[in-house]
Amino acid sequence: MPSKYAQLETYLCELPSKQKAVTLSFEEIEGIIGSKLPASANELSWWEHETEGNHRNTRAWANAGWRVGQVHLQEKWVRFVRG
Repeated sequence: MPSKYAQLETYLCELPSKQKAVTLSFEEIEGIIGSKLPASANELSWWEHETEGNHRNTRAWANAGWRVGQVHLQEKWVRFVRG
């Protein structure tokens, strides 16, 4: 069964290769994945770059070749950077 974050992975994969960063609001991410982010997305640990275990969210952007560069929990946005 595909992860609910598969659409985010696809979105990031389809960005132009010359684009090195993208900033998305939590609301935009919810639109991409078609569901609400979990309450734990309001904690920095949810965005950490751990790809082992049950971290399907992190694997989605890591598989697409991106990592989290910055998260702003109060303003509810995240900046992904390539690499």
